[in-house]
Amino acid sequence: MFEGFEERVFDAGEVEIFARIGGDPDAPPLLLLHGYPQTSAIWHLIAPQFAKDHHVICPDLRGYGRSGKPPSVADHGTYSKRAMATDMVRVMEQLGHDRFHVGAHDRGARVTHRMAVDHPDRVIAASLHDIAPTREMYAGTNMLFATAYWHWFFLIQPAPLPETIIGKDPDAYWRGKVFNMTKGNDVFHPDALAEYLMAHRDPETIRGNCEDYRAAATIDISHDDADGDALCPVPLQVLWGKKGTIERAFDALALWRTRAMSVEGQAVDTYHYVPEEAPDEVAALMRDFFARHPA
Repeated sequence: MFEGFEERVFDAGEVEIFARIGGDPDAPPLLLLHGYPQTSAIWHLIAPQFAKDHHVICPDLRGYGRSGKPPSVADHGTYSKRAMATDMVRVMEQLGHDRFHVGAHDRGARVTHRMAVDHPDRVIAASLHDIAPTREMYAGTNMLFATAYWHWFFLIQPAPLPETIIGKDPDAYWRGKVFNMTKGNDVFHPDALAEYLMAHRDPETIRGNCEDYRAAATIDISHDDADGDALCPVPLQVLWGKKGTIERAFDALALWRTRAMSVEGQAVDTYHYVPEEAPDEVAALMRDFFARHPA
């Protein structure tokens, strides 16, 4: 995977961030962010396509993969999407990129939303994959959503309850959670799957992942509430799986239009793991969207 890409570790201040980097450093920059419980490997089918004419940066978020896992704090602030977004801005600065496009899946898309709100001068346009806004998803919880996204309510339980349970058999938990969202289908390249499982066996990764979700249910919502009626000024593309929970439980476009000025998007014929299930279609949709929102 990622033939021709280099691997680097960046000092982002509070934490070291691992990233895969490919393409011409002088080409338009594209930041690609993964979700839970994965790593930057999720982009292995899309990143090489963009590396032909972009400078592509695929980091592991703090708390995930080969990036740092800072200590937990009482308000979960070290795993807020604000902190994670700041990490990404610092990485891009070190590569000489003050403005860039972003493609992001799942948790990475939540980081991207906060980055677009906090740093609108940095994000040119963003493609968000298979999410509705966090605050609105929690507020709109019903039986369908809670059953499909049970992990949202399990991972936010006080430490060390979820950490202990997951740590007893990390592989079984990972497979159970992930394949639940694909109706039992294994949609992953063997090398990517091996990386995901290896990363998830680290107790510090399990802790960091739980803190990510605890932050989402607490401090991240406080940050959203503090935005008031202000709308995200960055153009957003929203793509979601036609066979997934976002399609069945939420009106993604309507919800995003309550949070951002410019929103477009559509469903694609996938479950949750949009970049791996339909890489060519998703890359084409992203490319068209970015072309209509140049630097």
